[in-house]
Amino acid sequence: MTTTDPPAGQLPTLEQVAALAGVSRATASRAINGGQRVSPQAQAAVDAAVRRLGYQPNRAARSLVTRRTNSMAVVVPEPDERVFTDPFFAGTLRGVSRVLDAADQQLVLLIARPGQSRDRTLRYLSSRHVDGAIVTSHHREDRLAERLAEIGLPCVFVGRPQIGADAVTYVDVDNEAGGRMATELLIERGCRRIGTIAGPADMAAAVDRLEGWRQALRAAGLPHDAWVHDDFTEPGGEAAARELLARHPDLDGLFAASDLMAVGALKALGDAGRRVPDDLALVGYDNFQVAERAEPPLTTMHNPIIEMAERAASMLLEQIERGGPGEPMRVVYPARLVRRESA
Repeated sequence: MTTTDPPAGQLPTLEQVAALAGVSRATASRAINGGQRVSPQAQAAVDAAVRRLGYQPNRAARSLVTRRTNSMAVVVPEPDERVFTDPFFAGTLRGVSRVLDAADQQLVLLIARPGQSRDRTLRYLSSRHVDGAIVTSHHREDRLAERLAEIGLPCVFVGRPQIGADAVTYVDVDNEAGGRMATELLIERGCRRIGTIAGPADMAAAVDRLEGWRQALRAAGLPHDAWVHDDFTEPGGEAAARELLARHPDLDGLFAASDLMAVGALKALGDAGRRVPDDLALVGYDNFQVAERAEPPLTTMHNPIIEMAERAASMLLEQIERGGPGEPMRVVYPARLVRRESA
């Protein structure tokens, strides 16, 4: 054992790293926490000493030097029951976790329900308890894009915000083209009375998918009055499909703006004695596993949520490394149709 080796059973200290590397304690600290104002020779010596001793930096002390928490928030302005049951959120967290784990960063989940919970979340973010935030499933009244832009916290939105989109970076899929392509497929099948179950009217994705549906029907000279908004859930889709069938019993095509709503619609259609796709063709949106397991399997639009979440996490890390949000960026993935038996 050399004089710089720690006694058996004792964790190595920063002083021992510095002594083994032949540098001052301050230089060793800078080398471990980012290498600013450290020569290549000193950096290499400190790196070797860290490996030799098995030194693990104290995160609390490190944050005092770097002024970083090494943690990122995923903000979800939705009720608990949706966050833990909807595959959209599971995919988002999986994608973000992959990137943050590789970067040795901690993920903090913030469920920002309406009211006091949302205000508390904003106070938490404003106090810089995290280095940045990824926001998903946001609603118009949240105004999170504007508020995060005001406090200057590095942030990336998964999905275009309805308000404040010009002020923040976001990653999205071309939802308008997706709604249009889904409806065009139904038209090509020969459907002439096509309805849609749109998502919440206060979310940009739902509004864009509804607009795509309208564009396709207008271009084909077909009526576009058979629509209803709901909440992207299976029970919501079932209730919405029952309402549409009652108002428009001649429907022969249906575009549901999420796979969960499409699965709910399948139940309502079955109860009404409508066979899919023989009596009515159905297209969903998301391409989650629930679409493959449905009976019949759902034709749907692919929503690359894991890929979008990974891209958002990578962009957030880049913002943090350069010291702030910088100029807002837009990444929009193309719409892609996945054909199965329901249409």
